[in-house]
This record gives sequence, C-alpha cells and structure tokens, in this order.
Amino acid sequence: MLVSLFGVVFDGFAYGMLLFVLSVGLSVTLGMMNFVNLAHCSFAMLGGYVAVSLMNSLGWPFFATLPVAFVAAAAVSVALERTLYRRLYRASDLDQCLLTIGIVFVSIAAAAYVFGTIQQPVQLPGYLRGSVELLGIRFAVYRLFLVGAGLAIALVLVTSVELTRFGARVRAAVDNQRMARGLGINVEATFAITFALGSGLAGLGGALAIEIVGLDPGFAFAYLIYVLIVVSVGGLGSIRGSLVAAILLGISDSAGKYYVPQLGAFLIYLVMVGLLMWRPAGLFGKR
Repeated sequence: MLVSLFGVVFDGFAYGMLLFVLSVGLSVTLGMMNFVNLAHCSFAMLGGYVAVSLMNSLGWPFFATLPVAFVAAAAVSVALERTLYRRLYRASDLDQCLLTIGIVFVSIAAAAYVFGTIQQPVQLPGYLRGSVELLGIRFAVYRLFLVGAGLAIALVLVTSVELTRFGARVRAAVDNQRMARGLGINVEATFAITFALGSGLAGLGGALAIEIVGLDPGFAFAYLIYVLIVVSVGGLGSIRGSLVAAILLGISDSAGKYYVPQLGAFLIYLVMVGLLMWRPAGLFGKR
C-alpha cells in the first residue's frame, strides 16, 4: 500500500512538472502582460511537431531537438506578436480571446493537413527508457528526467524573471507604457521578448510532453484547459504559484484516476473549485 502510494505521488509529481513547463509561459504573458493568449498550446504543439520531425525525418537525437523546439515556437510567436498581437494590447479581453482562439483553429487545421490526424511516434534514447529501483520502489527514468527538468526551469525562471530588472521592466511597461518609455524602456522590444520567452517555454513543454501524453492536432485544445487551470489556481503572473498549482493538480489527477476511477479526470476540477473558493485570486495571485 505504501509503495503504491509513493508511486502514485511520484507519477503525479512528474505529471505536474510537465503541466508546469506547459503553463508557465502563459502565466508570464497573461499575468505580466495582461494579454489573453488562448493560442498558447498551439506553440506547445508546434514545439512537439518540430521535435518529432527532427527525430523521425532527420535522425536528430532527442536532446538536440529541445532547444530547436524552444527557438521555433519563440520565433513564430515573435512574428505573430509583431503582426497581430501588438494591435490588441489595449483591446478588450473578448477581442483578444477571439483572435487567439482563431489562431488555435488555424494551427489545428495546419497540423492535420501537414502531419495527418494520427498520433506521432517518438523514439527516446535508451538511457531515458525503462525504470530504476530506489528504496524498493520503481521509478520511470523519463519521469525522473521530467522532474529534474521542471525544477531546473522553475529555478531559472524565478531567478531571471521575478528577481531581475527585466521582470521589473515588463511590469512597468504593462502598468504605464508612457512612463516606461520616458524612463528609457523599449516597450515594444520588452513585450516581444516576453512573448518569445513564454511561447518558447510552451514549445519546450510540447516537445517534452510527447512521450507522456502523445501528440496529434487536437493537442492545442486538449491541454489548453489544463494550462488555464494551472495559471488560475497558481495566480496570474506568479511562477512559484504555477509550480505549486501544477504539482497539486498533477498529484490530484493521478491519485483520482488510481484510487477513485469513478471520478476519473473530474477530480482535478473539484480541486480547482475548492482552491479558488479558498483563494479566488489563486494561491500566489494578488489580483
């Protein structure tokens, strides 16, 4: 019983790390820039397809595809930010939602046309397959890798975004663009870099997610709801909040499917409702 409990908690923790990597970019753009980017998971899907294509068609090693997935998603997001998103920074939430949900539909159609509607296979290197035994409990190697990668990304983000001048410049640009420009801040470049960072992280998350959840054109919609739940529960603009929320929701989801299969995936919504009733602004949210 104890062994199975540890196994469920570990699987949920690893799944939570995956949710964190997928969602933290949206926490940055939505929370810090006040832009409702419902196309966030389209960038994650793009990163996944870039990684799959490089591995299956060109024979690239798995780890070499990860930075390319990040850069590809970031580059596409910068192009969209300069041509479409920038026009709607001061628009209503409804206008932003309509634009970005339209981009989701376009991305799904494009992925289905180019890659088909089937699940994409992925070949991990041998050292990431199988499992290892620690203290009598077997842990999947790839899930251990996900835990380490998620914690490393969280540490880098907290250090580089929340505790540096860059994060302060973004918040200043959001609160008062005229004043920020008067202080010498390049508002347009700051917003473009922030979008690139958030979308690049989504692309990286999409590449890491293939082995766990698979990849098909429906990915952009299927995981959008999970990403929004993590951001809402963690609190807008809080990287630490997204990390804690992703872990709680990941463990809740795994435990619900294992111990209460009648509820299945519905338990994650019950946890979300309970947490938001307790903290309407999210665990670490201020607004």
